[in-house]
Amino acid sequence: MIISKDTVVSLTYELFDSEGELLEKVEEPVSYLHGGYDGIFPLVEEALHGKKIGQYCSVTMQPDDAFGEYDHDLVEVEARSAFPADVAVGMQFEGAPESSDDEDFLLYTVVDVTDDEVTVDGNHPLAGKTLSFNCTVTGVRHATEEELEHGHVHDEGAPHLH
Repeated sequence: MIISKDTVVSLTYELFDSEGELLEKVEEPVSYLHGGYDGIFPLVEEALHGKKIGQYCSVTMQPDDAFGEYDHDLVEVEARSAFPADVAVGMQFEGAPESSDDEDFLLYTVVDVTDDEVTVDGNHPLAGKTLSFNCTVTGVRHATEEELEHGHVHDEGAPHLH
């Protein structure tokens, strides 16, 4: 069976930065619904279309193809008093950007803490980076009606809540 629209694709992958540093390696297959359901980077989905089980694929993604350009406006300095007493670098908080009028919330990561201020960054940690996504197809099957209706893969045997 080949990868086509409305198939469930399983794969293992490695993600590298532009210097060749391994950022992430997945040895236990992950699955996504193929065909424009936003389950994987569009450039990777395009490269996988027509592949079969066992085939390898390598895609280099510019920032706009992956996590976007780094946006300096998403770095904000806030009063320390607005955070819990135990705030520390690496903690994450959800919030809306100051420059936004809408209700889109971002995940902010604490990048600096002083006695008076906390600096948070709403960019994805890989924003602004060129990435190489290397994967091997481990499975291809037809999606179920329920998966197509919901627009994502359901784990076999696991309860599914919406």
